[in-house]
Amino acid sequence: MRVAVIVLALLMPLIAWLSSTGALGPDNGTISDRYPTLLVAAGYAFSIWGLIFAWDVAFGVWQWRARAASRALERARPLAAAGFALTALWMPVFSQQWFGVALLVIWGALACIAAAAIILARDPSPLRGQGLWATSPLALHAGWLSLAAFLNTAQVLVAYEVFDGRSLLGWSLALFAAAAVLLMVLNQRLRGHPAFAAAALWGLAAVYLRQSRSDLPGADTAAWVAMAIAIALAGHTAWLLWQHRAHRRVGATPGL
Repeated sequence: MRVAVIVLALLMPLIAWLSSTGALGPDNGTISDRYPTLLVAAGYAFSIWGLIFAWDVAFGVWQWRARAASRALERARPLAAAGFALTALWMPVFSQQWFGVALLVIWGALACIAAAAIILARDPSPLRGQGLWATSPLALHAGWLSLAAFLNTAQVLVAYEVFDGRSLLGWSLALFAAAAVLLMVLNQRLRGHPAFAAAALWGLAAVYLRQSRSDLPGADTAAWVAMAIAIALAGHTAWLLWQHRAHRRVGATPGL
């Protein structure tokens, strides 16, 4: 499994490069512009994939070179491999505009990557370097996918004309609410991991910027909702980190 993890980690940037050249079909930005929503982020935000891919490759190398494997790492490996495979698969599927399949793939990728990150983040006996080279890259990946999955969901609803234009704000607010709940739940499970929060906050800030400049009905409201979620997530993360550090200090206090 350790070989599969590193091979699939390398596959993601390769597929991304092919997608950017148009070899797999229209690029993601072109398709997204065809189906504007109130959840779409500013284009610069997607540059985070470069960091995600690079750090995931580093994780692949780290776990491949690890002389020993904790029980948590053994459990996380197949989940990470599946998440990497699904992330790579999503790019050509979305380019081919198989939106229903793309939606299943991105949610599957999120489930796998988030589960692997949680296992590693809650490992009571982590290996040396596990936090930096395993938990952090997977937490970053999960943080971005937690938002990207909802962006993709909104685009699918628009592409398939599930709702008419007059209800755009209503169902968008429902997706924002669902995204906020998921972000808080995963943040709690990851104990406020900074990489998870950073990726989500990066995306939410980009949604705010894009919607604050959009002409779509309800865009101003969507922008401020995204900002409100970002503020709540930042506060939740700070509280979780403080709580975790306080718990560690109490646990480290010698008994009387």
